[in-house]
Amino acid sequence: MTRILLAVWLMVFAGSLCADDFQLPTTQQTPGGVANINLGRLNNKPSASFNDIPVTVVKKADQYHALVGIPLDTKAGWHAVDVQLADGTGTSYEFEVANKDYPEQYLTITNKRQVNPIESDIKRIRKDRTSIANAKRYRHDELLGLKFDIPVEGPKSSSFGSRRFFNKQPRRPHGGMDIAAPEGTPVYAPADAYVIETGDYFFSGKCIFLGHGGGLQTFYAHLSEIEVSPGQLIKRGQKIGEVGATGRVTGAHLHWSVGLNRTWVDPELFLGSKP
Repeated sequence: MTRILLAVWLMVFAGSLCADDFQLPTTQQTPGGVANINLGRLNNKPSASFNDIPVTVVKKADQYHALVGIPLDTKAGWHAVDVQLADGTGTSYEFEVANKDYPEQYLTITNKRQVNPIESDIKRIRKDRTSIANAKRYRHDELLGLKFDIPVEGPKSSSFGSRRFFNKQPRRPHGGMDIAAPEGTPVYAPADAYVIETGDYFFSGKCIFLGHGGGLQTFYAHLSEIEVSPGQLIKRGQKIGEVGATGRVTGAHLHWSVGLNRTWVDPELFLGSKP
């Protein structure tokens, strides 16, 4: 399906929804959380940005809200969202970010190259990063929804934001929720979406990026099977793949991330029902 047809479908689908029907995510003004900035009653939808990146703006009960994904490396203190009104004037709204201490997690990886890659691995990793960054930048303004179902049933094996150590070496904080499940367990779309990209990456294994519009995405890693293709339209509850152990893992599980405005945030803030 072409981008043009996808855009038409999204406009038709979104037009059938009332923005006031959207259930807003849980507010948590900490690194890795979501800030809900109430912009008040306005005649026309404004645009907003945070750190020069477009921010999701949604109307709820006759008021507009800017939903800011707060990066995990954000310092505690006051920050500002820049807002551009329909008449061309600009303003800013300040919000305070509180500190949050995430737990440490120590993992042992038997494949040493997954911790200390060799030169050929590094070339692949650089290519992977470009592909992933391009997928995270893709944005369609028509928002399809803001609340998700859990994509696979199982216990959480690792929490979002954990400070991770692989073979005692520090690495980036965990940008998603890990859900333990046997290999081959079906993975379902948590909400209506379109497929932005699929891939097979050095660290993340077989992956899927789903777009939910308005700068909201979900990401699925370490899959054994991918059953969707870029540009495909997906309905809530549709099977998109199967749990696996591809990439850098200690066992079969689903790594599930939620991205808001190119920033990984805590998936639990978007769950309609807790896992």
